[in-house]
Parts: sequence; C-alpha cells; structure tokens
Amino acid sequence: MEYKLFVDSDVVIDFFTDREPHVNPASELFELNEQGSVKLYLSVVSINNIYYIVRRFLGHKKTLEVIETLTEMTEIVGTTKKEIIQALKNNFTDYEDSVQYSSALMIKDLDAIITRNIKDYRNSSIAVMTPLNFLKMKEKNES
Repeated sequence: MEYKLFVDSDVVIDFFTDREPHVNPASELFELNEQGSVKLYLSVVSINNIYYIVRRFLGHKKTLEVIETLTEMTEIVGTTKKEIIQALKNNFTDYEDSVQYSSALMIKDLDAIITRNIKDYRNSSIAVMTPLNFLKMKEKNES
C-alpha cells in the first residue's frame, strides 16, 4: 500500500539539516518515498520556508540544490485564493499551518499530515502524526 502524506516544512528541514533528534524519522520517510511505499506532498508555501531556514545551515547554492531535489522527490501542491480563504475559516491558531492544512485538503485520498507540530493541527479532519508515529503505525499495519 502506498501512503499519501502531506509533509510539513519542519520535517523536511529536519531531513536536510540533520536536526537531532528528528533527522532519523524524517530520513526514513524520504527513504520510503524513494522506495515507493509513500508518496510525499509539499505545499508550495513550504518551499519558501524551507529555503529560508535551510539556507542558514547550508548556504544559498547548496539550498538551491536542496529545493531542486525536493521538486524531483515530491509532489508540490499549489496555494490559491481558494486555500487562502479556507485558511481564514479553519479555526487554527497558527495561520501558516492553516494554509498548509488548506493545501492538504486539496489532495485526493490523503492519508495523513506529517508534522512535529501536532498541536497546531488539532482541528484537522485529516489524521495528523509525527514522522515517528507514522513509522510505528505503518510497521504495525504491515506486521
């Protein structure tokens, strides 16, 4: 079974900057994506956030390579006026996460939103998990 996962920018940043202790679960997600067990989706809004933060760790040139790699490894979903208007209505305390959530709602048959910041998605109608919780759930379902 291929899981469709919307990945919040914090998980991507963990992966590309080797942030401990979060890098290993994030790396496993990207490995599963390469193997075809999961399909990772990102919001176009995340790309800007990822660039801004990863650049401080890796510099401009290397970060552009990271962004290029992301475009090859993931599906990137847009953010339109429709998602912005929806984000205003979501009753989320964090507006950026509300925009992310609105983008995730547009993905047909999405299985989960993967983030380390679960509390900001408490009003989600989509399952929300940390990378580690998703990996444990996946392993349990396959055993």
